[in-house]
Amino acid sequence: MVGTAAVTLAVINCSQVVTLAGPARPRVGAEMGQVGVVAPGALLIRAPRIERIGSTDEILAAVDPDCEVVDAGGRVVLPGFVDAHTHPVFAGTRVDEFEERIKGTTYQEIAARGGGIQSTVTKTRAASLDELVTAGKRYASWFLRGGTTTVEAKSGYGLSLEDEIKILRAIKRSDQETPLRYVPTFLGAHTVPPEYRNRRSDYVSLLIDEMLPRIAEQKLAEFCDVFCEENVFTADESWRILSAARCHGLGLRIHADQLSLGGGAKLAAELNAITADHLEHTDAAGIAALKAAGVQPVLLPGSVYALGSSRYPAAREMIDAGLAVVLATDFNPGSSPTPSMLTILSLAATHMKLTPAEAITAATINAAYSLNRGAELGSLEPGKVADFVIHDCDDYRTLAYFFGVEHAWQVYCGGELQISKSG
Repeated sequence: MVGTAAVTLAVINCSQVVTLAGPARPRVGAEMGQVGVVAPGALLIRAPRIERIGSTDEILAAVDPDCEVVDAGGRVVLPGFVDAHTHPVFAGTRVDEFEERIKGTTYQEIAARGGGIQSTVTKTRAASLDELVTAGKRYASWFLRGGTTTVEAKSGYGLSLEDEIKILRAIKRSDQETPLRYVPTFLGAHTVPPEYRNRRSDYVSLLIDEMLPRIAEQKLAEFCDVFCEENVFTADESWRILSAARCHGLGLRIHADQLSLGGGAKLAAELNAITADHLEHTDAAGIAALKAAGVQPVLLPGSVYALGSSRYPAAREMIDAGLAVVLATDFNPGSSPTPSMLTILSLAATHMKLTPAEAITAATINAAYSLNRGAELGSLEPGKVADFVIHDCDDYRTLAYFFGVEHAWQVYCGGELQISKSG
């Protein structure tokens, strides 16, 4: 993450400051609809942290003589989005497969013949570290333009010790060399590479005995993820990999119940994982298990949309059950090629029936807690890091209403301006 200078900044004349202020934990049930709007409002920033939130008059009365003043012009201010599930480091695209899917070939059929994830693995293995960083910086600019200031960043397109480390190092460099914040996750268990296809147990052993120890020793990841699916990694294999990851001090995340009801949600609950992601096929028993274990569901409507499916996760049932729902883009070159959290807000509203307030909660404070960042990020409160966005609208509900629009007018990370459309 690029460093910040100690400056004082006042943002005044905001139609709404959507603070997400509240209890120091993820929000559940009716709390997800309570976004803490100060209207009209203003902020005082002493970079890199928020010092005060109040009315414009209150903030102007508290500023230093040399304070920089930004007039929001009646626009909305929100925390920067926290995208808690992305795959942002890869080489090439899969636009040819995109065209095939349009013509009727399924995602599973493409993967079975060596396409899909494996197609990206081949290109990523051939790319240098510098090439991956260069590509990643381009995507970082896309996230920032959309108002996202933090991403969880998965590896998983290397599937060898050398190439997984290369991707995680690219993630680390991107965190250091761009304003975007990256939270690294090791996803060596994304799929079984072709050289291990007929000896998959050897690949599981490679993950457990070689990859995890090296990655933990070099402190390249905070979390470990597994794609738990019968035709990818079984529940038993996933249990072994994640149990080993826990022994190395990594937090646990699971790709669960995406393509079938394979027991991923129940496994996440059994292992007390931090998140269970996707959950398109999770049933009532799976939801109950997640609730009992306090696992946060990370829902990815962008991948449902991009794959042409109509089976969205049961978000309303999850919220009604008291789960701290998270929304994320699943940005990747195959099943969800979008970095736009604004698009995800719209999909969540139209297809999963989240209110705009619930969707924003899921994309900010709940997402921050799912990454162990809730004490620092995800809401606008005194003492927290000043990652915020001025959106070119006067009502936060507009963000999910006018879809396909980059609403962000100015984007600040740690109180420093990073993106501006004001000329």
